[in-house]
Amino acid sequence: MATDILMPKMGESVQEGTILRWTKQVGDTIERDEVIAEISTDKVDTEIPSPAAGVLLEIVAPEGETVAVGNVIARIGAEGEVAASGATPAPAPAAEAPAPVAAPTPAPAPEPVAAAPVAAAPPAAAPATSGGAREAILMPKMGESVQEGTILRWTKNVGDAIERDEVIAEISTDKVDTEIPSPVAGTLVEIAAQEGETVAVGNVIAFIATGAAVAAAPVAAAPAPVAPPAPVAAPPIAAPVSSNGNAAPAPVVAAPVAAAVAAGPIPRSVGGRFYSPLVRSIAELEGVGVNELNAINGSGVGGRVTKNDLVGYLQNRTSAPAAAPTAPAIAAPAPAAPVAPSAPPKPAAPAVMTSSTGTKDYGPDTEVVPMDRMRQLIAEHMVRSKHTSPHVTEVGEADVTRLVRLREGQKDSFKKQQGVALTYTAFFIAAVARALRENPWVNASVDGTNVILKKRVNVGMATALPDGNLIVPVIKDADRMNITGIAHAVNDLAARARSKQLSPDDIAGGTFTVTNYGVFGLLHGAPIISQPQVAILGTGAIQKRPMVREVEGQDLIVIRSMVYLSLSHDHRVIDGLLGGKFLSDIIRHLESFNETTAL
Repeated sequence: MATDILMPKMGESVQEGTILRWTKQVGDTIERDEVIAEISTDKVDTEIPSPAAGVLLEIVAPEGETVAVGNVIARIGAEGEVAASGATPAPAPAAEAPAPVAAPTPAPAPEPVAAAPVAAAPPAAAPATSGGAREAILMPKMGESVQEGTILRWTKNVGDAIERDEVIAEISTDKVDTEIPSPVAGTLVEIAAQEGETVAVGNVIAFIATGAAVAAAPVAAAPAPVAPPAPVAAPPIAAPVSSNGNAAPAPVVAAPVAAAVAAGPIPRSVGGRFYSPLVRSIAELEGVGVNELNAINGSGVGGRVTKNDLVGYLQNRTSAPAAAPTAPAIAAPAPAAPVAPSAPPKPAAPAVMTSSTGTKDYGPDTEVVPMDRMRQLIAEHMVRSKHTSPHVTEVGEADVTRLVRLREGQKDSFKKQQGVALTYTAFFIAAVARALRENPWVNASVDGTNVILKKRVNVGMATALPDGNLIVPVIKDADRMNITGIAHAVNDLAARARSKQLSPDDIAGGTFTVTNYGVFGLLHGAPIISQPQVAILGTGAIQKRPMVREVEGQDLIVIRSMVYLSLSHDHRVIDGLLGGKFLSDIIRHLESFNETTAL
């Protein structure tokens, strides 16, 4: 029976992928886990391994086609078996290939330029795959919001023998520094990402050959840098630009030269900004230079330029110069005077961009400070959370007078016995964990129309880092800990967070988050939910305030230690009734702590 090969899901927000190259053809015999295709999404470029051994019966999605996640792209079965579709596999996709791609810009890709760079890659890879397996090592995902990592150091060199689970590289992300173990035993035949290079999650960083592929591997390693095709693409683009320069006098000479350089092959990453192969291919075909790409506002994760962003830009770009071809429009902005009528739509963006950094020129009285990668990820996460969850914030007030007395009376002896500080955070997390156990629908996430109830109570605590960014390490099974256990976990995670010593497991699996803005003396706020969770608690400053209390039937004004608690929750699954009850339960548990509470 034929097995369907589906477009894999490469991330929570990735809904489609583009077939870059089929490494196997219809009729080829394929081993289980052997790479059959290379795909590209707006986040990662990766390879698709075969889920089963057999013969490639049908290629449903041709090269260059964009396919929704979960859709069939190919079928594998036994030799002589007919594909489930009943159609003749080989000719159909080939004949239909130009049709879906004709509308968007990538249509001309197979003919003029795209064939040159892509054709250079298969010969390099082919020898390595014959007679053995060539295992791709990918940049691992180190947390839900981590989209890339930087190679700190390779502990192995090309040609070194490697054991399974042996460390081959050290990487760094904005959250953790860690090591990458080898998933297989073999020989390191190619290093695709150099030390200091930042690589998107899921992208190939190295190749390990096993079996007979080891002998052929060095052949694949040599041509790995795709430098040779680069000069081939440059001359065709330079020629029209220089011919256009002839129409303008001497002052235009400098502009065509710069345009020719800028419109050459696009690198994978420029200034920390990643461009997928699909985007690079379209840009090179259309003569879009690096500076122009930097000027495009990307709608992808971290501001990355997607295919739709580039196609939309090209439509506006090509429609602006009515009587001129596309290439002259690139060089036109330099001599602003001669092209006055058609210049405004095109030069507007480059006019405010600097050629080196791609940032706007805001004038002499300003300083432009680009966001670091972690701040970009936080920004993307916050925007996505607001777009995903309809936020509702409820505010309650707890009388923690007895809790304050408990801590004040025990903190010195606790520090001496346990070696860690007894903070209010431990009590807040304990109260939240108990309330989550009583209200399981708050300890949940949403997947489409399904509510996923989590059986473990894992409370994340927002922690400020020395550079001003935030990270959320997670206390696992907080509902099973006493105050002492939580206090140890809080101190340990906070210390390792500030020294960037957290492991991927330390920041994964949270089911609820607590954030403390009271450390700055603030009373209450409206925190943003950490996706995919459905609620977050903000704790304000503990303050002594005059309160009215009834004592023996008399209303008296007394001084009490009070704290405001703000609960933001996802109104898709948590209504005001459940949100109010959950917040009331937290307050009840906080107010239950007193001088007799066992730590």
